[in-house]
Amino acid sequence: MTVIRRTETRRTETPNAVMTTYASPSLGGSAQALWQVEMAPAAHGPVHTMDGEQVWTVLRGRAQVDTDDGNHDVGPGDSVVLAAGRTRRIHADPDGGLVALVTGPGAAHAVVPGGEPTVPPWMA
Repeated sequence: MTVIRRTETRRTETPNAVMTTYASPSLGGSAQALWQVEMAPAAHGPVHTMDGEQVWTVLRGRAQVDTDDGNHDVGPGDSVVLAAGRTRRIHADPDGGLVALVTGPGAAHAVVPGGEPTVPPWMA
């Protein structure tokens, strides 16, 4: 068993959000990554795909999740299962932002249009 203390979590900041990693392959040796996403009001992530499934659960705020099959509005307590290979983009609520808990395979690669596959640092 591995215990990861609060003081051991990892924080990654991008122009779009702040991710706090609670467990991952390099943090506790888990094959699954678990992290929190905090997005400021009106922030949005890039259009991208992942080669592993992710589950996003909204803790606070709201978001619009754009996928291949449409736009989906989600709020506190809602969970979104994003299948591998699906194009997605997350838009935080313009007034309240977004805080979500996310999990997915720690070795999953993100790909932005025209980019190379990379494992995001908060998942590694």
